[in-house]
Amino acid sequence: MLGLDNPIHILFLLVLLLLVFGAKRLPELGRSLGTGLRGFKETLSGDTGATELLQTTQDGPTPVQQAQPTGGEPRA
Repeated sequence: MLGLDNPIHILFLLVLLLLVFGAKRLPELGRSLGTGLRGFKETLSGDTGATELLQTTQDGPTPVQQAQPTGGEPRA
């Protein structure tokens, strides 16, 4: 048993993680851990719908291309 039944122990571990990894790195670690667990769960269950949804949300917004002039007089 880890002995994490006391809230002080959990608080101590959270502070230790914050000191070791820093505030900017912790969300990345949580996100990657969640993605890994989701993929592991998907592999065990054989469900492929979760991966497709995950890939579309991680791609982010599609870049907007600027309109190119199609002809006419060049700008001076």
